[in-house]
Amino acid sequence: MDDYPLIENHGLIGDLQTAALVTTDGAVDWFCSPRFDSPSVFGALLDKDNGGHCTVRPAHPTYSTKQLYLPDTAILVTRFMTEAGAGEVVDFMPVTGTTVTDRHRLVRLVRCVRGTMTFVVEIAPRFDYGRMKHQLHITRHGAVFAAEDGTELTVHPVREPEDRRLADVLTYRDADLQVTLTLEAGEQRGLILETGAEAPPREIRGAEHEQLFDETVAFWRSWMAQSTYTGRWREVVERSAITLKLMTFAPSGAVVAAPTAALPEQLGGERNWDYRFTWIRDASFSVYALLGLGFTEEARAFVGWLGDRVKEGADGDRGTGPLDIMYAVDGSSELSEQILGHWEGYAGSAPVRIGNGAATQLQLDIYGEALDSIYFAHRYGLTLGHRGWASLRTDLDWLADHWDQAEEGIWETRGGRRDFTYGRVMSWVAFDRALRLAESNGWPAAAGRWQAARDAVYEQVMARGWSEDRQAFVQHYGGQVLDSSLLRMATVGFLTPGDPMWSATLDAMEEELVSDSLVYRYNPSASPDGLRGSEGTFSLCTFMYVDALARAGRTDRARLVFEKMMGYANHLGLYSEEIDPTGRQLGNFPQAFTHLALIDSALTLDRALDSRRSGLVRHA
Repeated sequence: MDDYPLIENHGLIGDLQTAALVTTDGAVDWFCSPRFDSPSVFGALLDKDNGGHCTVRPAHPTYSTKQLYLPDTAILVTRFMTEAGAGEVVDFMPVTGTTVTDRHRLVRLVRCVRGTMTFVVEIAPRFDYGRMKHQLHITRHGAVFAAEDGTELTVHPVREPEDRRLADVLTYRDADLQVTLTLEAGEQRGLILETGAEAPPREIRGAEHEQLFDETVAFWRSWMAQSTYTGRWREVVERSAITLKLMTFAPSGAVVAAPTAALPEQLGGERNWDYRFTWIRDASFSVYALLGLGFTEEARAFVGWLGDRVKEGADGDRGTGPLDIMYAVDGSSELSEQILGHWEGYAGSAPVRIGNGAATQLQLDIYGEALDSIYFAHRYGLTLGHRGWASLRTDLDWLADHWDQAEEGIWETRGGRRDFTYGRVMSWVAFDRALRLAESNGWPAAAGRWQAARDAVYEQVMARGWSEDRQAFVQHYGGQVLDSSLLRMATVGFLTPGDPMWSATLDAMEEELVSDSLVYRYNPSASPDGLRGSEGTFSLCTFMYVDALARAGRTDRARLVFEKMMGYANHLGLYSEEIDPTGRQLGNFPQAFTHLALIDSALTLDRALDSRRSGLVRHA
């Protein structure tokens, strides 16, 4: 573990088509190009020796480090302090826009702000997940790393032609590059790493770098100015919004679940999945969060992406239904899973998986999440249109025939299909929202059939999803295991927040799934999921718990849990998927679902606190 940075000791930068992670020690140890789900160029995060990295750090062995974002931007500043001086590395990626491109630039500005500092710059790419060798070509104006398949990484130095030469260049093993750079207070140099370059390396003058910097600052601050959030946790919520924007593939509007793959849910365990894809169920959270903060165009783009998947599904013939549970950012659905056996995995946590074998699973909840998001967006004026409605009718007709069957469920277990209660609840949501859309718009629909299916689902959940022994709704029919996915039962309107059965379920979850303030998905030992080992608490579930508490009127408890959860964020306000008993972050990082749930719970809690304050004022 000492050879790997903590997962939370990273910041995220990106250009809206791909992203990079930067450690607090100045190493870019994860970068894929040209897309989020493309093979890695730097992957030391998953194999310290064979993954590749680009590191800028002080030459002095003893230093302290701090990391922050330039306010209201995705520009990352890593600061180094020694007794002799202080220096900074400023990292960002110029935004690419909505046209798909192979050209992506990672800008690293190095400067000394006090005293003197010698930096060591190491550039060691490992193309195609370290499976492809490369050659290094150094010119007077930069360098090119050329892989066997023609893929190139071009290095452009940032300096003025008249600047004194400060760098000593040393090439070393495996055709990598090392540069030693000594700067005095006020001096700065830098480099731009470029994939898909259209020209040979060249020296970048300071004015050009400043223009890239200023344009990137302007983009992020202009985008953030659209936020309508004025609640209690503005800095936290808006950092989450920027993080979600960084995980958005601008050409399609799709949001990846995380920019990383195979970060473990348990150190040394096998729960190591590739999250660089877009899940249908993220749609409902995304639409709520984006519209709740005023980002209408992002919500429109995501709903458009979802609508395209609905239309494609209505025309197809898939064994697991018209919708897949996840897609690549461009909408394709070929996500076959493979293992990178030559990589050791983060801190020895193998196997390293790319692709995702869960893509072919049957998960019935996705229909409810899709319809719920479309219904919510429609209320905000993001209309569906005739063709979209026609495709949705086909999906609903399929669901009416297939909702009553076993499935793999929301958590993508690999222990066989079961009658998961959450899948049934969200099937109810699908029929309910479709009926509301049809009635409010006068659209043609098999209303009688859908209403019969909706009512049948409701009656079945109340009869078979409730356990008299546990006095709670349970994970699957015939079982006694609790599941935090059911925290959404009141959120989606299946139960009212004041229903005694719901209150009893919340109490049971508090007793079994909540550890201090952190929430587990379920107990794997009590409900085997086909995988070895355990896992940490799920940050998504903790924020869902906050939302459920606030809706149930347990406002003080909701606020305390929310405030405690703020303490588990990393130094930049970012969250991975899970938190282990020591408070360390686990799983892919950062995770979109967690940040979406953070925004949703903050909005709900703000409303609950405002409502309570208004009530106190009226009674004063």
